[in-house]
Amino acid sequence: MDWLHRFWHLALAGLDLLISIVASGHAVLYKRDSRAAIGWVGFIWLVPLVGAVTYFIFGVNRLRRRATLLRADLERYQAHPRLDQTLPKDLPRHVPVHAAHLSMLARVVGEVVGRPLLPGNSVEPLINGDAAYPAMLEAIQAARETISLETYIFDRDETGLAFARALGDAVRRGVQVRVLIDAAGLRYSLPTIRHALNREKVPNRRFLPSLVPWRATMLNMRTHRKILVTDGRVGFTGGINIRHGHRLDAHPKRPIQDMHFRVRGPVVTQLQEAFADDWLFTTGETLRGDSWFPRPEPAGRVLARGIIDGPDEDFEKLRWSILGALSISRESILIATPYFLPDQALVSALNLAAMRGVKLDILLPVNNNLPFVQWASQSMWWQVLEHGCRIWLTPPPFDHSKVMIVDQGWVLVGSANWDARSLRLNFEYNIECYDSDLACNMAALVEKKRAASHLVTLEEMDARSLPIRLRDGLARLLTPYL
Repeated sequence: MDWLHRFWHLALAGLDLLISIVASGHAVLYKRDSRAAIGWVGFIWLVPLVGAVTYFIFGVNRLRRRATLLRADLERYQAHPRLDQTLPKDLPRHVPVHAAHLSMLARVVGEVVGRPLLPGNSVEPLINGDAAYPAMLEAIQAARETISLETYIFDRDETGLAFARALGDAVRRGVQVRVLIDAAGLRYSLPTIRHALNREKVPNRRFLPSLVPWRATMLNMRTHRKILVTDGRVGFTGGINIRHGHRLDAHPKRPIQDMHFRVRGPVVTQLQEAFADDWLFTTGETLRGDSWFPRPEPAGRVLARGIIDGPDEDFEKLRWSILGALSISRESILIATPYFLPDQALVSALNLAAMRGVKLDILLPVNNNLPFVQWASQSMWWQVLEHGCRIWLTPPPFDHSKVMIVDQGWVLVGSANWDARSLRLNFEYNIECYDSDLACNMAALVEKKRAASHLVTLEEMDARSLPIRLRDGLARLLTPYL
């Protein structure tokens, strides 16, 4: 082994050269951002061996690859592929003259999502759990054939137990019930609600339950979707989880404001399709037939389309839809979100809209439930404030509402936030709606919040002390992971 002792340093240098070439090649080929590619290549060659190893551990995006592999065999089901749909060129006949240009947005989203825009829907806002939970429980109690429920958080508290009992009663009536809960969100309450669901004999499963350290990607890829469908005809979606904190009338210790939506009409089929795909992926059970997918009937005037988003083949579909809405806007944009950590493309699109003369207002909670997220968000506000966007801080209790309204004609509602976790890492479900009455109603609700809010100024941001600015800036470095 004398030769090894004499030439080990040459072997190590050769190994470092080979690994550095492979790592650099991977960065050049697969990093979308040229600045990130340059940074990684520089690090790989300036820090021998350690740089390349670090790149393979932290620089390679395994998340999307793993999500795609996990769901590669998933059958994307369309229950009624020949449903009546509204083509983008026909949109001006369904909306007021001032919103006719939104036909361009309908075309963009249609190209991105690959699902039809469906006429004949009603979309009704339900404010907080005070309105949402009674409506949801009423729908569960009225169900005669099927109930599908998917949620991120399902706490074992007074509200969660009421849902478990209602679902159990449905099972005893002979209703087919399926409940899918995110494995990470399930642990917000211990012991978990599954004990109560099992006691009620409610079929339930966890979404991606493996959280062992060597499979850390599972800390992402959570189902953040909130979907309830009864008898295939009445749907609920939005931002509300199942937990007592959303019941403001009960004066909980940690109250949470939010919005949910009761949906009727053909778009409910798209909600059910999203649930059926997730249930099939989790359990292998196929949900088909008229009991799960009855022939839809018109229920209103809203044109609506579901937007499925996730780190798999649906990657960045919501982000592209939002970018389309920002670029097509002409008059006004109202955004309410609890977590505001937009990437540079979204920041640029917001600024360009404001510089075109679009009145652009962003509503955020004054006190976030996640301090690191608030600090990181604050460090970015100047980037939109200096170009004419307005940021408003809504007073307590913490506002978890998620809505976007464009030109009093287009409304986006659902589960997603304006951060990387929602737009890149987790599974989300949103609905785009074209209807001036709904848009005006939603705008009035958001304007009511804005009237009680504090307007943030650029001077206010510049006046932060150096320690606060350093704190916020350091938190911003964690933006891809918050």
